[in-house]
Amino acid sequence: MTPALRSAFTPSGTLRASINLGNPILACRNAEGHAAGVSVDMATEFATCLGAELELVVVDAAGKSVDVVVAENADIGFFAIDPLRGEHIAFTDAYVLIEGCYLVKQDSPLRSNDEVDAAANRVVVGKGSAYDLYLTRTLQHAQILRSPTSPTVVDTFIETGAEVAAGVKQQLEADARRLGGLRLLGERFMVIRQAMGTPKSRGPEAAAFLAAFVEEMKASGFVAAALQRHGIEGASVAPAA
Repeated sequence: MTPALRSAFTPSGTLRASINLGNPILACRNAEGHAAGVSVDMATEFATCLGAELELVVVDAAGKSVDVVVAENADIGFFAIDPLRGEHIAFTDAYVLIEGCYLVKQDSPLRSNDEVDAAANRVVVGKGSAYDLYLTRTLQHAQILRSPTSPTVVDTFIETGAEVAAGVKQQLEADARRLGGLRLLGERFMVIRQAMGTPKSRGPEAAAFLAAFVEEMKASGFVAAALQRHGIEGASVAPAA
């Protein structure tokens, strides 16, 4: 740690971390109404590493979290790695791996992922999410409908009468239990690689320092302990870079 590095991450005098509540694997509101979760724990640990005060910039969708960091209204954030986002954000390697899956109604004729990309199907995604960006690139025939946030995808799916909902596996499973009459297709369509990021304008040394921090958090068992502490199932610690 050098004064120049500390300054790169704290130009406002505090470390501002963008926290996305739209991904319940990484963050949510606790009983007191405060943001909590794996990403909050990592932000807190990084602030300690810098010897800086921590300020959480809390948003409800991945796209908003990206916008906050790109606009430099936050110094670090927690995102799924995506080439479009990488134009302005320097990503670390992944620290957590999450599955992206499809959900359909119980009586849907769809049985496999290969059947989703058809002109007759409408796929609901969370606007600006990692799987929105991915499916926008990869689906050639199905129509994409965008819900305001990831947690509202299944409700939008029901309201619009769409054929498919796409999202984080655990969120879809929770919504299927909540609503009934729904099922997941039996395989993931992508692995979502969750990483930390900082604006590229902060320089290569800052990006390298953040990347090294993430590798230490994985190697030390910090990420695994955070997943266990917050009762997260179905997500795994990413391998070393």
